[in-house]
Amino acid sequence: MSDIAAWLARLGLDKYTEAFTANEVDFNALRHLSEEDLSALGLPLGPRRKVLAAIAALDTMPPGNSVSALVRAPSGGEAERRQLTVVFIDLVGSTELSQQLDPEEMRDVLRAYQSAVSTEIARYDGCVAKLMGDGVLAYFGWPRAHEDDAERAVRASLAAAAATANLTSPLGKSLAARIGIATGLVVVGDLIGEGSAQEEAVVGETPNHAARLQALAEPNSVVIADSTQRLVAGMFEMIDLGLQQLKGFAAPVPTWRIIGEADTEGRFDALHGVATPLVGRSEELELLLQRWQQARKGKGQAVMLSGEPGIGKSRLTAALEERLGTEPHARLRYFCSPYHVNSALYPVIKQLERAARLGTSDSASAKLDKLEALMLRSTPDITEEGPLLAALAMRRWR
Repeated sequence: MSDIAAWLARLGLDKYTEAFTANEVDFNALRHLSEEDLSALGLPLGPRRKVLAAIAALDTMPPGNSVSALVRAPSGGEAERRQLTVVFIDLVGSTELSQQLDPEEMRDVLRAYQSAVSTEIARYDGCVAKLMGDGVLAYFGWPRAHEDDAERAVRASLAAAAATANLTSPLGKSLAARIGIATGLVVVGDLIGEGSAQEEAVVGETPNHAARLQALAEPNSVVIADSTQRLVAGMFEMIDLGLQQLKGFAAPVPTWRIIGEADTEGRFDALHGVATPLVGRSEELELLLQRWQQARKGKGQAVMLSGEPGIGKSRLTAALEERLGTEPHARLRYFCSPYHVNSALYPVIKQLERAARLGTSDSASAKLDKLEALMLRSTPDITEEGPLLAALAMRRWR
């Protein structure tokens, strides 16, 4: 199952990974799937045609060709100079585990681990470059680049660590992963090796930096380089580990450990800092202030600001907030996220977490107590609303 997630991601069909995984479709079974089988898996006509065409391409591969090579998208040209965020993931204690398990049991453990990690990388549009038994190498920024590749890499790494922690070995112990991330300029795309050993190499300091940071990380933790930290500052909670001496590096390097996602409101402010004066928007601001005065008189108002990114919508709402600073009012902010498009009511859940001041280290019972206290501020009877809001918020606490 280790390569299915990345293979589907290459086809742009990663949302069907769960269906393939639930039905234990590996590459051996994949070659025998019919259109009826794909329909039973829930794939519409278009995706079924894509998968069937890709399966036909598999049949043209020479015997013995490495299936793992299919997880790498081809460069389609000469080597390129790119800024790349490299993620190196290692399964903790795999050597000791292999000494305690039958080889077939160990194979199943590695497959489950590789599948879980590859699924999360594909979900954030990363590229699984290499599967090395207990190690996984992934690129963000190649072959497809995004403006937020560093953020995607950190999010995928946190999800991969959580997915690994949810796995257990045949001995009943939870698995754990160490993860290192670095960002920098590389040359990527040169083919090295021959036959099934052929791969597209990345030349530069960045992959080695990520590997060294991985070795430094504690189990189930993510450690990032200073180059990555500068790109994701304000988006995640992190601890400065100070200067660390890494093998192969002449001087100690700044290092950070990621704790978790930053508060949505703080993240928004970090990305939309108000540092410039508002120019040429007095008419729009005056309209908003008029609507506010009408709302104060009991005439409910709603205003929608829409437009292309970068035209100053956030700056205009910040200016309104500045003008209302001395007037009593309550501000509610809801934030959508491109990383949670499949999470129903995600903005509402996050607003509840902020309003109730739920901490990441709070126990489930402590979070329920805080949520109950929040609701009691609005109504003395929460027998009906309480279970509904608790069930909604519990989706993220599980």
